Amino acid sequence: MAHAYEFARPALTVDIVVFALDEEDLQVMLIERDLKPFEGQWALPGGFVRVDETLEEAARRELEEETGLKDIYLEQLYTFGDIKRDPRERVVTVTYYALVNLEGHDVQASTDARNAAWFSMNDLPKLAFDHKTILRAAHERLRGKVRYQPIGFELLPEKFTLRQMQHLYEVILDRELDKRNFRKKVLGMEIVKETKEIEKDVAHRAARLYRFDKRRYDKLTKQGFNFEI
Repeated sequence: MAHAYEFARPALTVDIVVFALDEEDLQVMLIERDLKPFEGQWALPGGFVRVDETLEEAARRELEEETGLKDIYLEQLYTFGDIKRDPRERVVTVTYYALVNLEGHDVQASTDARNAAWFSMNDLPKLAFDHKTILRAAHERLRGKVRYQPIGFELLPEKFTLRQMQHLYEVILDRELDKRNFRKKVLGMEIVKETKEIEKDVAHRAARLYRFDKRRYDKLTKQGFNFEI
């Protein structure tokens, strides 16, 4: 016999803020809704949680279904439960933020998404539901966390230049960094490893390529190391 609940149960959804980095700005992935409410408006990827899946499984499924993105960095952000946040019914959403390197990740809309595209954080369209608030919270979390954990490397190619790394921090933190001091600090941490390769097919002088040394970072973290830019 099914259990009878005394109180009505709100619906549960997940919404995902996906960040990427290009040569100019921090980018966010948005989908154009193909269903009511807010049909034709831009929104964050997401949807309802099924009874037989965890929250993260739901987030990864919705992300892949609506944008084609999979196997990317994903972390739970916050729960939003304003009573009137969804005009259909009482809906509580658990939000996540994801980080992706634009190279090698094709975007393709499907299911209830009419379109999927990258937008600059400096040039966003009007968003459906309370997604503007969710996006703002995710942006603040990224700005805070990138200062003490090297999650920013998820936005870079596997092999990158120090110039690309500095650009990443300048864009996320929204301030210029002194080139000499930045490189001295990063190399002094010994969490990036120099490769024997240099950039190819670039108009400027080719720079040395580096890679993130996760094993070294994990070892230093256990010793009380603090990643601070």
